[in-house]
Amino acid sequence: MIGTLGPEGTYSHRAARRLGDDVCFYDGVPEIAEAVESGEVERGVLPVENSIEGSVNATLDVLTEYDLYIVAEVVVDVEHALLAQDDGFDVVASHPQALAQCRGYLRERYPDAELRSVSSTAAGVEEAREDASVAAIAHPSLADGTVRVIDEAVQDVDGNSTRFVAVAREAADAEHGEDAEGRDGDAKTTIVVYPGGDRPGLLYDILGVFKERGVNLTRIESRPSKRELGDYVFHIDFQGGDVDEILDALEEHVEWVDFLGTYRLM
Repeated sequence: MIGTLGPEGTYSHRAARRLGDDVCFYDGVPEIAEAVESGEVERGVLPVENSIEGSVNATLDVLTEYDLYIVAEVVVDVEHALLAQDDGFDVVASHPQALAQCRGYLRERYPDAELRSVSSTAAGVEEAREDASVAAIAHPSLADGTVRVIDEAVQDVDGNSTRFVAVAREAADAEHGEDAEGRDGDAKTTIVVYPGGDRPGLLYDILGVFKERGVNLTRIESRPSKRELGDYVFHIDFQGGDVDEILDALEEHVEWVDFLGTYRLM
């Protein structure tokens, strides 16, 4: 069983179907993480990064807070359309990320419309089905006999895509996912680093671990540790290298390093 954000028809649902057909839905990212950690579902599929709006902070936070491992990643092309019963709407409802990805279009075409954040793009379509005064931003495939596509390709930037990660209670295998199933290129590793304090040259030392070994960093991002103002953890993705050696080297410079998995694109 795979848990992801619902209802049926969300981009998260489209991502989860890459991994299997047995999918159940949850209202939020923490609820999915809890379901995986408790064993209610085998895997969870979480949105982690969008090419327009950047990282999904709720996912970054649960990756730190819950005892989970990333076992695969999925990239889904995002195609937003404006759906409604007719042109007479005055509210546009969708997931906050979708509204942000169409901000310029909505400002230009519907400057007086109220923008309403809901739990998912599919939930916005459900509102539009029930109320003719509401339009939705969602995938055009969700149009039906009640709501129709008013306008297509309404995202502000072409090439919009979202990266999802599949999480599980155990890593892909005992050797940090060296045999992780997947395709398209070298395996990627994700870790979380907590420096435990601030000092001159701290980030230089962390980055130097990867430079000295010729390892490519594909992403580094800070998130509040939630301990005190100005205290951060670093989420790092990298490709290649001896993972155990890298973890040992990092531990010489920081308080702790949390290995979140080595995995490939599905």
